[in-house]
Amino acid sequence: MIKSLLIIFTFLTLGDLVSFLLKIPIPGNVIGMMLLTTALSRGWVRLEDVKPAADVLVQNMAFLFVPPGVGLMLYFDLIAKEWIPIVCAYFLSTVAVLVVVGWVTQKMERS
Repeated sequence: MIKSLLIIFTFLTLGDLVSFLLKIPIPGNVIGMMLLTTALSRGWVRLEDVKPAADVLVQNMAFLFVPPGVGLMLYFDLIAKEWIPIVCAYFLSTVAVLVVVGWVTQKMERS
């Protein structure tokens, strides 16, 4: 378990470092998980090495959403004033993601 947590947190730290050094607007945790996914798919890291910690994190994922949910309560007044743009952005971004994923999937199936 310690080894798997160490691997996951190492990739998280690497992602934060890459984001900071390259000054790119992508969060370090996203870059770290992309690096971890690449390492897993290339065989540089074995799935068995990260599975124990990953299983625990996935099983307790609901608890990890509590702090952002509580933090969101601080902005209820702003959300109440700006709910129309928020809802529009939500639906437009959802449609955009569906269209792009569908287009990429079709391109990949034809290749």
